[in-house]
Amino acid sequence: MKNFSVSVIVLLVLVIFLVTAGCTHDLSGINPSGTNNPDSPQKEIYTSNETLVAFVDSAVAYTKTHGREKALAEFNNPNGSFIRGELYIYAYAFNGTTLAHPVNPEAVGKLRTGTNGIFVTEMAAVIRNGSGYYRFIYINPLHNNTLESKMGYGAKIDDDWWLGSGVYTGPVANQIVSGSKA
Repeated sequence: MKNFSVSVIVLLVLVIFLVTAGCTHDLSGINPSGTNNPDSPQKEIYTSNETLVAFVDSAVAYTKTHGREKALAEFNNPNGSFIRGELYIYAYAFNGTTLAHPVNPEAVGKLRTGTNGIFVTEMAAVIRNGSGYYRFIYINPLHNNTLESKMGYGAKIDDDWWLGSGVYTGPVANQIVSGSKA
């Protein structure tokens, strides 16, 4: 009888410990089928710097193989092979003119000046001697065109123009930014 009493006390202590340690949860909100709950936040897809560089390098290779005109037509195509999720290729002349932009087609042929031209001018300076990274703010078409921080990577094609792409790194929190379009 004494062993039985000790066993019950040990069992009660374990139950109390589990309850107070948070090891028991209400599982009613968990979806065992593994499908997404529309009220839960969506898992973000991470794009590495290596993937970004490889994407831009593939666009540079495409340009060298197919020439400027065919490449720009492909880069401007919103259903083309150079749009992959958040990644898309944009092209600019070193003077600031937009040559290709599948997400912002109304900018093609226009010289970027003022606030809208800062990104183009500064990124062009970074890649003037080959290639490089530049952080800026731009609308994310996959998140209802909200302004987000973006890490861009670009590569020089020749002395006249360059290509780039970028990965979004998160929303612009508590900042007032107007006119920041890449």
